[in-house]
Amino acid sequence: MSRFFVVCFGLMIYFFAHVKGDEHDYKYEDDEEVIVWMNTIGPYHNRQETYEYYSLPFCKGTKTTISHYHETLGEALQGVELEFSGLDVKFKNDVMLSKFCSVKLSESDYRAFEYALRNRYWYQMYIDDLPVWGILGETGENPEELFIWTHKKFDFGYNKNQIVEVNVTSENKVPLKKGMELSFSYEVHWHKSDISFEDRYKKYLDPGFFQHRIHWFSIFNSFMMVIFLVGLVSMILMRTLRKDYARYSKEDDLDDMERDLGDEYGWKQVHGDVFRAPVLPSLLSALIGTGYHLATVTIVVTVFVIMGDLYTGRGSIMTTIIFVYAATSPINGFFGGALYSKLGGKKWIRQMFIGAFLLPAVVCSATLMINFVAIYYGASRAIPFGTMVAITAIVLFVILPLTLVGTVLGRNIHGQPNYPCRVNPVVRPIPEKKWFMEPGVIIFLGGILPFGSIFIEMYFIFTSFWAYKIYYVYGFMLLVFFILAIVTVCVTIVCSYFLLNAEDYRWQWTSFLSAASTALYVYFYSFYYFFFKTKMYGFFQIVFYFGYMGLFSIALGVMCGTFGYVGTRYFVTKIYSTVKID
Repeated sequence: MSRFFVVCFGLMIYFFAHVKGDEHDYKYEDDEEVIVWMNTIGPYHNRQETYEYYSLPFCKGTKTTISHYHETLGEALQGVELEFSGLDVKFKNDVMLSKFCSVKLSESDYRAFEYALRNRYWYQMYIDDLPVWGILGETGENPEELFIWTHKKFDFGYNKNQIVEVNVTSENKVPLKKGMELSFSYEVHWHKSDISFEDRYKKYLDPGFFQHRIHWFSIFNSFMMVIFLVGLVSMILMRTLRKDYARYSKEDDLDDMERDLGDEYGWKQVHGDVFRAPVLPSLLSALIGTGYHLATVTIVVTVFVIMGDLYTGRGSIMTTIIFVYAATSPINGFFGGALYSKLGGKKWIRQMFIGAFLLPAVVCSATLMINFVAIYYGASRAIPFGTMVAITAIVLFVILPLTLVGTVLGRNIHGQPNYPCRVNPVVRPIPEKKWFMEPGVIIFLGGILPFGSIFIEMYFIFTSFWAYKIYYVYGFMLLVFFILAIVTVCVTIVCSYFLLNAEDYRWQWTSFLSAASTALYVYFYSFYYFFFKTKMYGFFQIVFYFGYMGLFSIALGVMCGTFGYVGTRYFVTKIYSTVKID
């Protein structure tokens, strides 16, 4: 088994070492071509609603051939639509103002530009993997007046034989009229720059936003919450358990009749049912295996991003996530299969299929729905059929076999039940208890404190993905991830202890769902963020936003549920193994 994981880790390192290689090596000779890629265009307030740049009636430059083209799986999934602009740009070669094409506006062309200008369309370009943005045009003081920019002024900064800076200025504001002929032009200027190639991406980052003192304060606040919760859990539980141990030890010295007349309440009374298999053991095992898998992927990818600045590459993070998720699939099978075997499950092949396909099925179902909407709108976010086939092949021929290997290993190595207490053949009835001790109430309230520990970080992550910020403080995110795990475990242990003390042995699903309810509060927060922090509009953006926020919340819920279940299982096993039970 150790060899297998060493091989998987070696493959990850190999991939990480080569993932930075993109269209070329970023080094140019004098007069070598520099390709200007036109990417997407769309409404400014709907960042995710993007279309191909040439879906509007633009015309291309005169150059028709290029030396290379490249698209990764991550780019295809993220809706990157690179199209050659036809502009003839060469390294260190200035170009004076030059008209490269013109288009006569038909009725439909005019309406397309009119709609785009009224909705404040913006476009994105890529030059040497550096993103460049621009606004299509603007409206005049009179709402009926529309103006479009027809000239692009490129200003390149170079350091030795590498491009380190790109700026594009839109000029020549032309009033838009029906039947007019639009002429597009460009010019290119080069200058030496002191910016190093390693620092060329810093201009796109916003340290003032992500490293604001509020962000630091939120990290400190969450860290203090961890200290408080760990101390509180230790103090309450150890004091309470000490009293329980003393009482139960005293009971051990009594004869059977005295013991029968003694106290008959507390968590010890359910020792014969606490390790009883829960309902739907195959689903619970699949969820726990998936949670381990997602937590591993989150940690590994975050470390890779911190080490290699993957956020600077188009689709690099998405490509890395797919590769790491596929390569670490044995983790899903190992922990899911081991747990299912401990719970006494016999249909392990079914459980393995559920674990392997659970998350991919949910993701593909939601993505397919969103994809139909994207296809209807003709948006670049529509995933190509070839990409769907590639993802399906990865699931069937990589994830499924590796999950099978992990399941077999988990069942044979770590799948033997080792409970400290026997399970009674007859199920013990659950007594009535206070309303706030019901599993439903515990589940609903269990996610409040964990959500509070990540509330501020969620704002920064949402702003990065749904607004015009590039998230780069992955060290913060990794720290918050560990804080979330610790808070979730502490809160779930407390909730489960109260449940067991009420002589309710249904801790397994309760611990998972009470921790997973953190994602419910995150999804509720996404509604607030959409309506009060953004200016998004339109059916497409609503479906895209709430669809992918739902997927994010589900993945977060499965991870948190796994943290809660694993921590509680260790706690339950520990307390019942310490007490002498006849």
